[in-house]
Amino acid sequence: MYFSDILIIGSGISGLSFALKVASYASVTLVTKKARADSATNLAQGGIAAVLADNDSYEMHIADTLKAGDGLCDEDVVRMVVQDGPERVKELIDFGVRFQKDTDGTGFDLGMEGGHSARRVAHSCDLTGREIEQALLAQVAANKNIEVLENHLAIDLLLESRAREKEKSGERCLGAYVLNRETGEVETRTAKITVLCTGGCGKVYLYTTNPDIATGDGVAMAYRAGASVANLEFVQFHPTCFFNPNVKNFLISEAVRGEGGRLINKNGDPFMLKYDSRGDLATRDAVAQGIDAEMKESGADCVYLDISHCEGDYLRKRFPTIYSTCLKYGVDITKEPIPVVPAAHYMCGGVQVDVNGCTTIPNLMAVGETACTGLHGGNRLASNSLLEAVVFAHRCAVYVTQQWDTISDLPLPEVQEWRVGKAELIEENVLISHNWDQIRRLMWNYVGIVRREKRFELVRRKLSAVLEEINQHFYDYLLTPDLIELRNIAVIAELIIDCAARRKESRGLHYMVDYPQRDDKHFGKDTVIHNQ
Repeated sequence: MYFSDILIIGSGISGLSFALKVASYASVTLVTKKARADSATNLAQGGIAAVLADNDSYEMHIADTLKAGDGLCDEDVVRMVVQDGPERVKELIDFGVRFQKDTDGTGFDLGMEGGHSARRVAHSCDLTGREIEQALLAQVAANKNIEVLENHLAIDLLLESRAREKEKSGERCLGAYVLNRETGEVETRTAKITVLCTGGCGKVYLYTTNPDIATGDGVAMAYRAGASVANLEFVQFHPTCFFNPNVKNFLISEAVRGEGGRLINKNGDPFMLKYDSRGDLATRDAVAQGIDAEMKESGADCVYLDISHCEGDYLRKRFPTIYSTCLKYGVDITKEPIPVVPAAHYMCGGVQVDVNGCTTIPNLMAVGETACTGLHGGNRLASNSLLEAVVFAHRCAVYVTQQWDTISDLPLPEVQEWRVGKAELIEENVLISHNWDQIRRLMWNYVGIVRREKRFELVRRKLSAVLEEINQHFYDYLLTPDLIELRNIAVIAELIIDCAARRKESRGLHYMVDYPQRDDKHFGKDTVIHNQ
Protein backbone atom coordinates (compact mmCIF):
# COMPACT_ATOMS: atom_id res chain seq x y z
CA MET A 1 0.00 0.00 0.00
CA TYR A 2 1.58 3.28 -1.14
CA PHE A 3 0.48 6.93 -1.03
CA SER A 4 1.47 10.11 -2.84
CA ASP A 5 -0.42 13.36 -3.29
CA ILE A 6 -0.54 12.97 -7.08
CA LEU A 7 -0.28 9.79 -9.15
CA ILE A 8 0.63 10.25 -12.83
CA ILE A 9 0.33 7.28 -15.17
CA GLY A 10 2.58 7.78 -18.22
CA SER A 11 5.93 9.44 -18.94
CA GLY A 12 5.41 11.35 -22.18
CA ILE A 13 5.40 15.11 -22.66
CA SER A 14 2.08 15.67 -20.88
CA GLY A 15 2.88 13.59 -17.79
CA LEU A 16 6.38 15.02 -17.39
CA SER A 17 5.21 18.62 -17.93
CA PHE A 18 2.39 18.26 -15.41
CA ALA A 19 4.71 16.64 -12.84
CA LEU A 20 7.19 19.51 -13.03
CA LYS A 21 4.47 22.09 -12.48
CA VAL A 22 2.88 20.54 -9.36
CA ALA A 23 5.95 19.12 -7.61
CA SER A 24 6.63 22.37 -5.74
CA TYR A 25 3.70 21.76 -3.38
CA ALA A 26 2.77 18.07 -3.74
CA SER A 27 4.48 14.70 -3.64
CA VAL A 28 4.34 13.13 -7.12
CA THR A 29 4.64 9.51 -8.17
CA LEU A 30 4.94 8.92 -11.89
CA VAL A 31 4.56 5.32 -13.05
CA THR A 32 5.50 4.17 -16.54
CA LYS A 33 5.13 0.66 -17.85
CA LYS A 34 8.58 0.31 -19.39
CA ALA A 35 11.61 2.62 -19.28
CA ARG A 36 10.85 6.28 -18.61
CA ALA A 37 11.81 7.29 -22.16
CA ASP A 38 9.50 4.71 -23.77
CA SER A 39 6.73 6.99 -24.94
CA ALA A 40 5.12 8.20 -28.15
CA THR A 41 6.65 11.62 -27.45
CA ASN A 42 10.11 10.12 -27.80
CA LEU A 43 9.28 8.99 -31.35
CA ALA A 44 7.66 12.22 -32.55
CA GLN A 45 9.55 13.49 -35.59
CA GLY A 46 7.79 16.58 -36.93
CA GLY A 47 7.60 19.11 -34.12
CA ILE A 48 5.22 21.40 -32.26
CA ALA A 49 2.92 23.80 -34.10
CA ALA A 50 2.66 27.36 -32.77
CA VAL A 51 2.46 30.92 -34.05
CA LEU A 52 6.12 31.95 -33.86
CA ALA A 53 6.69 34.05 -37.01
CA ASP A 54 5.65 37.54 -38.09
CA ASN A 55 3.95 36.26 -41.25
CA ASP A 56 1.69 33.94 -39.22
CA SER A 57 -1.25 34.71 -36.91
CA TYR A 58 -3.49 33.11 -34.31
CA GLU A 59 -6.45 33.40 -36.67
CA MET A 60 -4.60 31.49 -39.40
CA HIS A 61 -3.64 28.67 -37.04
CA ILE A 62 -7.18 28.55 -35.63
CA ALA A 63 -8.67 28.41 -39.13
CA ASP A 64 -6.31 25.60 -40.18
CA THR A 65 -7.17 23.58 -37.06
CA LEU A 66 -10.92 24.05 -37.54
CA LYS A 67 -10.71 23.06 -41.19
CA ALA A 68 -8.77 19.91 -40.39
CA GLY A 69 -11.25 19.01 -37.63
CA ASP A 70 -14.06 18.96 -40.21
CA GLY A 71 -16.76 20.66 -38.16
CA LEU A 72 -16.29 18.89 -34.82
CA CYS A 73 -13.67 21.04 -33.06
CA ASP A 74 -14.67 23.08 -30.02
CA GLU A 75 -13.73 26.54 -31.30
CA ASP A 76 -13.24 27.97 -27.80
CA VAL A 77 -10.78 25.18 -27.00
CA VAL A 78 -8.98 25.67 -30.33
CA ARG A 79 -8.61 29.39 -29.68
CA MET A 80 -7.34 28.82 -26.16
CA VAL A 81 -4.76 26.22 -27.21
CA VAL A 82 -3.47 28.24 -30.18
CA GLN A 83 -3.16 31.46 -28.19
CA ASP A 84 -1.32 29.71 -25.35
CA GLY A 85 1.04 27.91 -27.74
CA PRO A 86 3.92 30.41 -28.04
CA GLU A 87 4.22 30.73 -24.26
CA ARG A 88 4.40 26.95 -23.83
CA VAL A 89 7.10 26.70 -26.53
CA LYS A 90 9.14 29.33 -24.67
CA GLU A 91 8.67 27.28 -21.50
CA LEU A 92 10.03 24.16 -23.24
CA ILE A 93 13.09 26.17 -24.22
CA ASP A 94 13.49 27.19 -20.56
CA PHE A 95 13.35 23.47 -19.68
CA GLY A 96 16.30 22.93 -22.02
CA VAL A 97 14.69 21.96 -25.33
CA ARG A 98 16.85 23.00 -28.29
CA PHE A 99 14.74 23.85 -31.30
CA GLN A 100 16.39 24.38 -34.69
CA LYS A 101 17.27 28.00 -35.39
CA ASP A 102 17.17 29.81 -38.74
CA THR A 103 20.34 30.59 -40.68
CA ASP A 104 21.17 33.78 -38.78
CA GLY A 105 20.30 32.21 -35.43
CA THR A 106 17.78 34.89 -34.45
CA GLY A 107 14.55 32.94 -34.94
CA PHE A 108 13.11 29.46 -35.37
CA ASP A 109 13.70 27.32 -38.44
CA LEU A 110 9.98 26.66 -38.87
CA GLY A 111 8.74 23.70 -40.87
CA MET A 112 5.73 23.42 -43.17
CA GLU A 113 3.33 20.48 -42.88
CA GLY A 114 0.08 19.35 -44.50
CA GLY A 115 -2.99 21.43 -43.68
CA HIS A 116 -1.02 24.46 -42.46
CA SER A 117 -1.23 27.81 -44.25
CA ALA A 118 2.16 28.99 -42.94
CA ARG A 119 5.46 27.67 -41.65
CA ARG A 120 4.85 27.24 -37.92
CA VAL A 121 6.33 23.90 -36.81
CA ALA A 122 9.21 24.31 -34.37
CA HIS A 123 11.43 21.26 -34.62
CA SER A 124 14.77 19.71 -33.77
CA CYS A 125 15.59 18.20 -37.19
CA ASP A 126 13.50 15.02 -37.29
CA LEU A 127 14.07 14.09 -33.65
CA THR A 128 11.91 16.72 -31.95
CA GLY A 129 10.14 14.30 -29.63
CA ARG A 130 13.38 12.80 -28.36
CA GLU A 131 14.80 16.27 -27.72
CA ILE A 132 11.71 17.25 -25.69
CA GLU A 133 11.58 13.94 -23.80
CA GLN A 134 15.25 14.07 -22.79
CA ALA A 135 15.04 17.70 -21.63
CA LEU A 136 11.96 17.06 -19.49
CA LEU A 137 13.38 13.82 -18.06
CA ALA A 138 16.51 15.70 -16.99
CA GLN A 139 14.35 18.27 -15.15
CA VAL A 140 12.31 15.51 -13.50
CA ALA A 141 15.44 13.63 -12.40
CA ALA A 142 16.66 16.77 -10.64
CA ASN A 143 13.38 17.24 -8.71
CA LYS A 144 13.33 15.47 -5.34
CA ASN A 145 9.53 15.67 -5.07
CA ILE A 146 9.00 13.47 -8.13
CA GLU A 147 9.38 9.70 -7.84
CA VAL A 148 9.57 7.86 -11.19
CA LEU A 149 8.75 4.14 -11.15
CA GLU A 150 9.78 2.33 -14.31
CA ASN A 151 8.36 -1.08 -15.27
CA HIS A 152 5.08 -0.39 -13.45
CA LEU A 153 1.89 -1.07 -15.41
CA ALA A 154 -1.45 0.31 -14.19
CA ILE A 155 -4.22 -2.31 -14.12
CA ASP A 156 -7.37 -0.54 -12.92
CA LEU A 157 -8.38 2.65 -11.18
CA LEU A 158 -9.25 2.67 -7.48
CA LEU A 159 -12.76 3.98 -6.90
CA GLU A 160 -14.39 5.28 -3.73
CA SER A 161 -17.52 3.21 -4.37
CA ARG A 162 -15.44 0.05 -4.06
CA ALA A 163 -13.70 1.29 -0.93
CA ARG A 164 -16.83 2.40 0.90
CA GLU A 165 -19.52 0.46 -0.95
CA LYS A 166 -21.00 3.78 -2.02
CA GLU A 167 -23.32 4.31 -4.96
CA LYS A 168 -21.56 5.32 -8.17
CA SER A 169 -23.21 8.74 -7.99
CA GLY A 170 -20.82 9.55 -5.16
CA GLU A 171 -17.76 8.33 -7.05
CA ARG A 172 -14.21 9.57 -6.61
CA CYS A 173 -10.90 8.26 -7.95
CA LEU A 174 -8.46 7.28 -5.21
CA GLY A 175 -5.52 6.04 -7.25
CA ALA A 176 -4.80 2.81 -9.11
CA TYR A 177 -3.76 -0.82 -8.83
CA VAL A 178 -0.33 -1.15 -10.46
CA LEU A 179 1.61 -4.25 -11.50
CA ASN A 180 5.29 -4.14 -10.60
CA ARG A 181 6.80 -5.94 -13.61
CA GLU A 182 10.02 -6.73 -11.76
CA THR A 183 8.44 -8.42 -8.72
CA GLY A 184 5.17 -9.57 -10.28
CA GLU A 185 3.26 -8.08 -7.34
CA VAL A 186 0.24 -5.79 -7.60
CA GLU A 187 0.77 -2.56 -5.68
CA THR A 188 -2.08 -0.46 -4.31
CA ARG A 189 -1.18 3.17 -5.02
CA THR A 190 -3.51 5.77 -3.54
CA ALA A 191 -3.49 9.49 -4.34
CA LYS A 192 -5.57 12.65 -3.97
CA ILE A 193 -5.35 13.25 -7.75
CA THR A 194 -4.77 10.65 -10.48
CA VAL A 195 -3.74 11.76 -13.97
CA LEU A 196 -3.93 9.53 -17.06
CA CYS A 197 -1.20 10.30 -19.61
CA THR A 198 -0.88 6.88 -21.22
CA GLY A 199 -0.86 7.92 -24.88
CA GLY A 200 -2.77 6.31 -27.72
CA CYS A 201 -4.00 2.95 -28.95
CA GLY A 202 -2.17 2.25 -32.22
CA LYS A 203 -1.40 -1.35 -31.24
CA VAL A 204 -5.08 -2.23 -31.64
CA TYR A 205 -4.29 -2.22 -35.39
CA LEU A 206 -2.03 -4.59 -37.29
CA TYR A 207 0.07 -1.77 -38.78
CA THR A 208 0.94 1.26 -36.70
CA THR A 209 3.62 3.91 -36.26
CA ASN A 210 3.12 3.76 -32.48
CA PRO A 211 5.51 2.21 -29.95
CA ASP A 212 4.61 -1.15 -28.40
CA ILE A 213 3.29 0.60 -25.27
CA ALA A 214 0.35 2.19 -27.17
CA THR A 215 -2.41 -0.18 -26.05
CA GLY A 216 -5.03 2.38 -24.98
CA ASP A 217 -4.52 1.68 -21.28
CA GLY A 218 -5.78 5.02 -19.95
CA VAL A 219 -8.96 5.06 -22.03
CA ALA A 220 -9.74 1.43 -21.18
CA MET A 221 -9.20 1.97 -17.43
CA ALA A 222 -11.24 5.17 -17.40
CA TYR A 223 -14.11 3.54 -19.30
CA ARG A 224 -14.18 0.52 -16.97
CA ALA A 225 -14.28 2.95 -14.03
CA GLY A 226 -17.34 4.71 -15.48
CA ALA A 227 -15.78 7.78 -17.15
CA SER A 228 -17.26 9.06 -20.41
CA VAL A 229 -15.25 8.57 -23.59
CA ALA A 230 -15.76 10.31 -26.93
CA ASN A 231 -14.94 10.26 -30.66
CA LEU A 232 -13.02 6.99 -30.71
CA GLU A 233 -14.08 6.38 -34.32
CA PHE A 234 -11.58 9.08 -35.36
CA VAL A 235 -8.35 7.09 -35.58
CA GLN A 236 -5.77 8.94 -37.63
CA PHE A 237 -3.82 6.81 -40.08
CA HIS A 238 -0.53 8.49 -40.88
CA PRO A 239 -0.27 8.51 -44.68
CA THR A 240 3.42 7.73 -44.96
CA CYS A 241 4.86 4.81 -43.04
CA PHE A 242 8.00 3.20 -44.48
CA PHE A 243 6.97 0.04 -46.31
CA ASN A 244 9.14 -3.02 -45.81
CA PRO A 245 7.40 -6.24 -44.71
CA ASN A 246 10.58 -7.45 -43.00
CA VAL A 247 11.14 -4.50 -40.64
CA LYS A 248 9.18 -2.80 -37.89
CA ASN A 249 7.00 0.10 -39.05
CA PHE A 250 8.88 3.39 -39.28
CA LEU A 251 7.25 6.80 -39.68
CA ILE A 252 8.21 9.09 -42.56
CA SER A 253 7.45 12.54 -41.17
CA GLU A 254 4.78 14.87 -42.50
CA ALA A 255 7.60 17.36 -42.85
CA VAL A 256 9.00 15.47 -45.86
CA ARG A 257 5.92 16.46 -47.85
CA GLY A 258 6.13 19.91 -46.32
CA GLU A 259 9.61 20.32 -47.76
CA GLY A 260 8.53 19.30 -51.26
CA GLY A 261 8.07 15.53 -51.17
CA ARG A 262 5.66 14.23 -53.86
CA LEU A 263 3.49 11.13 -53.65
CA ILE A 264 3.76 9.01 -56.79
CA ASN A 265 2.35 5.64 -57.85
CA LYS A 266 4.28 2.60 -59.11
CA ASN A 267 4.47 4.20 -62.57
CA GLY A 268 6.08 7.34 -61.15
CA ASP A 269 2.97 9.49 -61.67
CA PRO A 270 1.83 12.04 -59.04
CA PHE A 271 -1.73 11.22 -57.97
CA MET A 272 -2.90 13.29 -55.00
CA LEU A 273 -4.55 16.02 -57.09
CA LYS A 274 -7.02 13.37 -58.25
CA TYR A 275 -8.28 13.13 -54.66
CA ASP A 276 -7.83 16.59 -53.17
CA SER A 277 -7.20 20.06 -54.60
CA ARG A 278 -4.47 20.64 -51.99
CA GLY A 279 -2.46 17.79 -53.49
CA ASP A 280 0.44 16.46 -51.43
CA LEU A 281 -0.13 19.09 -48.72
CA ALA A 282 -3.70 18.03 -47.96
CA THR A 283 -4.55 17.00 -44.39
CA ARG A 284 -3.75 13.50 -43.19
CA ASP A 285 -7.28 12.13 -43.58
CA ALA A 286 -7.40 13.15 -47.24
CA VAL A 287 -3.90 11.88 -48.03
CA ALA A 288 -4.42 8.53 -46.29
CA GLN A 289 -7.71 8.02 -48.13
CA GLY A 290 -6.06 9.04 -51.43
CA ILE A 291 -3.22 6.55 -50.94
CA ASP A 292 -5.68 3.82 -49.97
CA ALA A 293 -7.76 4.45 -53.11
CA GLU A 294 -4.65 4.52 -55.34
CA MET A 295 -3.39 1.22 -53.93
CA LYS A 296 -6.78 -0.44 -54.38
CA GLU A 297 -7.06 0.85 -57.97
CA SER A 298 -3.59 -0.35 -58.99
CA GLY A 299 -3.35 -3.44 -56.79
CA ALA A 300 0.05 -2.26 -55.57
CA ASP A 301 1.34 -3.00 -52.06
CA CYS A 302 2.48 0.60 -51.56
CA VAL A 303 2.96 4.01 -53.15
CA TYR A 304 6.11 6.15 -53.10
CA LEU A 305 7.18 9.44 -51.54
CA ASP A 306 9.78 11.14 -53.70
CA ILE A 307 11.96 13.95 -52.40
CA SER A 308 15.07 13.01 -54.39
CA HIS A 309 14.78 16.25 -56.42
CA CYS A 310 16.00 18.18 -53.34
CA GLU A 311 19.69 18.75 -52.71
CA GLY A 312 21.29 15.73 -51.02
CA ASP A 313 23.23 17.57 -48.30
CA TYR A 314 20.09 19.46 -47.29
CA LEU A 315 18.10 16.23 -46.95
CA ARG A 316 20.81 14.57 -44.86
CA LYS A 317 20.90 17.59 -42.55
CA ARG A 318 17.12 18.19 -42.34
CA PHE A 319 16.11 14.52 -41.99
CA PRO A 320 19.12 12.70 -40.51
CA THR A 321 17.10 9.92 -38.86
CA ILE A 322 14.84 9.28 -41.83
CA TYR A 323 17.85 9.32 -44.19
CA SER A 324 19.95 6.90 -42.13
CA THR A 325 17.06 4.53 -41.35
CA CYS A 326 15.91 4.31 -44.98
CA LEU A 327 19.52 3.83 -46.11
CA LYS A 328 19.91 0.98 -43.61
CA TYR A 329 17.09 -0.82 -45.42
CA GLY A 330 18.35 -0.12 -48.92
CA VAL A 331 16.65 3.18 -49.85
CA ASP A 332 18.74 6.30 -50.47
CA ILE A 333 16.19 9.14 -50.22
CA THR A 334 18.57 11.52 -52.02
CA LYS A 335 18.42 9.33 -55.14
CA GLU A 336 15.20 7.29 -55.08
CA PRO A 337 11.60 7.43 -53.80
CA ILE A 338 10.59 5.95 -50.44
CA PRO A 339 8.01 3.11 -50.45
CA VAL A 340 5.17 4.12 -48.08
CA VAL A 341 1.78 2.93 -46.81
CA PRO A 342 -0.69 4.39 -44.28
CA ALA A 343 -0.57 3.05 -40.70
CA ALA A 344 -2.57 3.72 -37.52
CA HIS A 345 -0.98 6.73 -35.87
CA TYR A 346 -3.08 8.86 -33.52
CA MET A 347 -6.28 8.64 -31.47
CA CYS A 348 -8.25 11.89 -31.86
CA GLY A 349 -10.87 10.75 -29.37
CA GLY A 350 -10.29 9.59 -25.82
CA VAL A 351 -11.44 10.19 -22.26
CA GLN A 352 -13.83 13.13 -22.30
CA VAL A 353 -12.40 16.11 -20.37
CA ASP A 354 -13.26 19.75 -19.74
CA VAL A 355 -10.98 22.74 -20.38
CA ASN A 356 -9.00 21.91 -17.21
CA GLY A 357 -8.46 18.26 -18.08
CA CYS A 358 -11.02 16.96 -15.57
CA THR A 359 -12.87 13.77 -16.51
CA THR A 360 -16.43 12.91 -15.48
CA ILE A 361 -15.02 11.15 -12.38
CA PRO A 362 -13.90 13.55 -9.61
CA ASN A 363 -10.15 13.63 -8.90
CA LEU A 364 -9.39 11.83 -12.18
CA MET A 365 -7.76 13.85 -14.94
CA ALA A 366 -6.54 12.98 -18.44
CA VAL A 367 -4.03 14.78 -20.64
CA GLY A 368 -2.40 14.28 -24.04
CA GLU A 369 -3.49 11.65 -26.54
CA THR A 370 -5.46 9.84 -23.80
CA ALA A 371 -7.88 12.78 -23.58
CA CYS A 372 -10.60 14.09 -25.88
CA THR A 373 -10.34 17.85 -25.36
CA GLY A 374 -12.27 19.24 -28.33
CA LEU A 375 -9.13 20.45 -30.12
CA HIS A 376 -8.87 17.88 -32.89
CA GLY A 377 -12.49 17.19 -33.85
CA GLY A 378 -12.68 14.70 -36.70
CA ASN A 379 -9.01 14.92 -37.68
CA ARG A 380 -5.89 16.27 -35.97
CA LEU A 381 -3.88 18.95 -37.75
CA ALA A 382 -0.23 17.91 -38.08
CA SER A 383 1.99 18.80 -35.07
CA ASN A 384 -0.94 19.95 -32.94
CA SER A 385 -0.50 16.93 -30.65
CA LEU A 386 2.58 18.12 -28.76
CA LEU A 387 0.97 21.55 -28.60
CA GLU A 388 -2.20 20.14 -27.01
CA ALA A 389 -0.13 18.11 -24.53
CA VAL A 390 1.83 21.07 -23.12
CA VAL A 391 -1.11 23.48 -23.09
CA PHE A 392 -3.45 21.09 -21.27
CA ALA A 393 -0.71 19.92 -18.89
CA HIS A 394 -0.32 23.57 -17.93
CA ARG A 395 -4.08 24.11 -17.51
CA CYS A 396 -4.39 20.94 -15.41
CA ALA A 397 -1.56 22.10 -13.18
CA VAL A 398 -3.07 25.57 -12.73
CA TYR A 399 -6.44 24.02 -11.85
CA VAL A 400 -4.95 21.60 -9.32
CA THR A 401 -2.89 24.41 -7.78
CA GLN A 402 -5.97 26.58 -7.33
CA GLN A 403 -7.99 23.71 -5.83
CA TRP A 404 -5.23 22.10 -3.83
CA ASP A 405 -6.28 23.24 -0.35
CA THR A 406 -9.73 21.73 -0.86
CA ILE A 407 -8.39 18.58 -2.55
CA SER A 408 -5.68 17.91 0.02
CA ASP A 409 -8.07 18.33 2.98
CA LEU A 410 -10.31 15.46 1.82
CA PRO A 411 -9.27 12.28 3.67
CA LEU A 412 -8.77 9.08 1.70
CA PRO A 413 -10.73 6.07 2.95
CA GLU A 414 -9.14 2.68 3.46
CA VAL A 415 -9.07 0.65 0.27
CA GLN A 416 -8.81 -3.05 -0.41
CA GLU A 417 -5.60 -4.49 -1.74
CA TRP A 418 -5.63 -6.52 -4.95
CA ARG A 419 -7.05 -9.99 -4.40
CA VAL A 420 -5.65 -12.90 -6.40
CA GLY A 421 -8.37 -15.42 -5.49
CA LYS A 422 -7.85 -18.80 -7.18
CA ALA A 423 -5.96 -17.42 -10.19
CA GLU A 424 -3.21 -19.65 -11.55
CA LEU A 425 0.00 -18.97 -13.47
CA ILE A 426 -0.60 -18.89 -17.21
CA GLU A 427 1.68 -21.44 -18.83
CA GLU A 428 0.79 -21.09 -22.51
CA ASN A 429 1.34 -17.54 -23.75
CA VAL A 430 -0.07 -18.59 -27.11
CA LEU A 431 -3.50 -18.01 -25.52
CA ILE A 432 -2.63 -14.32 -25.32
CA SER A 433 -0.63 -13.89 -28.54
CA HIS A 434 -3.31 -15.60 -30.65
CA ASN A 435 -6.10 -13.35 -29.32
CA TRP A 436 -3.89 -10.28 -29.68
CA ASP A 437 -3.18 -11.11 -33.33
CA GLN A 438 -6.84 -11.81 -34.06
CA ILE A 439 -8.02 -8.45 -32.71
CA ARG A 440 -5.37 -6.46 -34.59
CA ARG A 441 -6.07 -8.18 -37.92
CA LEU A 442 -9.84 -7.84 -37.53
CA MET A 443 -9.55 -4.12 -36.73
CA TRP A 444 -7.22 -3.51 -39.70
CA ASN A 445 -9.45 -5.38 -42.15
CA TYR A 446 -12.87 -4.27 -40.92
CA VAL A 447 -12.48 -0.87 -39.16
CA GLY A 448 -9.62 0.74 -41.10
CA ILE A 449 -9.36 3.75 -43.39
CA VAL A 450 -12.48 2.89 -45.43
CA ARG A 451 -15.49 1.44 -43.58
CA ARG A 452 -18.85 -0.23 -44.30
CA GLU A 453 -21.80 -0.99 -42.05
CA LYS A 454 -21.71 -4.66 -43.03
CA ARG A 455 -18.10 -4.89 -41.84
CA PHE A 456 -19.15 -3.66 -38.39
CA GLU A 457 -21.70 -6.46 -38.10
CA LEU A 458 -19.12 -9.04 -39.18
CA VAL A 459 -16.34 -7.81 -36.91
CA ARG A 460 -18.65 -7.74 -33.88
CA ARG A 461 -19.63 -11.32 -34.53
CA LYS A 462 -16.02 -12.43 -35.00
CA LEU A 463 -14.81 -10.52 -31.92
CA SER A 464 -17.46 -11.71 -29.48
CA ALA A 465 -15.88 -15.11 -28.85
CA VAL A 466 -12.40 -13.55 -28.56
CA LEU A 467 -13.60 -10.99 -26.01
CA GLU A 468 -15.36 -13.63 -23.94
CA GLU A 469 -12.17 -15.70 -23.84
CA ILE A 470 -10.09 -12.68 -22.78
CA ASN A 471 -12.44 -11.87 -19.90
CA GLN A 472 -12.17 -15.46 -18.73
CA HIS A 473 -8.36 -15.35 -18.92
CA PHE A 474 -8.34 -12.23 -16.73
CA TYR A 475 -10.04 -14.02 -13.85
CA ASP A 476 -8.49 -17.47 -14.33
CA TYR A 477 -4.82 -16.50 -14.51
CA LEU A 478 -2.35 -14.43 -12.52
CA LEU A 479 -1.77 -11.08 -14.19
CA THR A 480 1.04 -10.54 -16.65
CA PRO A 481 1.80 -7.36 -18.64
CA ASP A 482 0.66 -9.07 -21.85
CA LEU A 483 -2.67 -10.11 -20.35
CA ILE A 484 -3.33 -6.59 -19.01
CA GLU A 485 -2.58 -5.02 -22.39
CA LEU A 486 -4.66 -7.63 -24.22
CA ARG A 487 -7.64 -6.82 -22.00
CA ASN A 488 -7.17 -3.12 -22.76
CA ILE A 489 -6.97 -3.42 -26.54
CA ALA A 490 -10.09 -5.61 -26.43
CA VAL A 491 -11.96 -2.75 -24.70
CA ILE A 492 -10.57 -0.21 -27.16
CA ALA A 493 -11.56 -2.36 -30.15
CA GLU A 494 -15.14 -2.57 -28.88
CA LEU A 495 -15.29 1.18 -28.26
CA ILE A 496 -13.92 2.10 -31.71
CA ILE A 497 -16.43 -0.21 -33.39
CA ASP A 498 -19.29 1.15 -31.26
CA CYS A 499 -18.42 4.78 -32.01
CA ALA A 500 -17.90 4.09 -35.73
CA ALA A 501 -21.22 2.24 -36.04
CA ARG A 502 -23.09 5.17 -34.45
CA ARG A 503 -21.71 7.76 -36.91
CA LYS A 504 -23.66 7.18 -40.13
CA GLU A 505 -21.84 9.75 -42.24
CA SER A 506 -18.36 10.47 -43.59
CA ARG A 507 -16.33 13.11 -41.75
CA GLY A 508 -12.63 13.62 -41.16
CA LEU A 509 -10.93 10.33 -40.43
CA HIS A 510 -14.19 8.36 -40.54
CA TYR A 511 -15.05 7.43 -44.14
CA MET A 512 -18.19 5.32 -44.64
CA VAL A 513 -18.88 3.90 -48.11
CA ASP A 514 -22.57 3.56 -47.13
CA TYR A 515 -22.80 7.24 -46.11
CA PRO A 516 -20.23 9.18 -48.21
CA GLN A 517 -21.56 12.66 -47.29
CA ARG A 518 -21.07 14.73 -44.16
CA ASP A 519 -24.34 15.10 -42.23
CA ASP A 520 -24.22 18.10 -39.88
CA LYS A 521 -27.92 17.88 -39.01
CA HIS A 522 -27.65 14.48 -37.35
CA PHE A 523 -23.94 14.03 -36.63
CA GLY A 524 -22.45 17.48 -36.11
CA LYS A 525 -21.60 16.50 -32.54
CA ASP A 526 -19.25 14.29 -30.54
CA THR A 527 -19.90 10.57 -30.24
CA VAL A 528 -20.03 10.14 -26.46
CA ILE A 529 -20.26 6.78 -24.70
CA HIS A 530 -21.16 6.60 -21.02
CA ASN A 531 -20.33 3.38 -19.20
CA GLN A 532 -23.15 2.87 -16.72
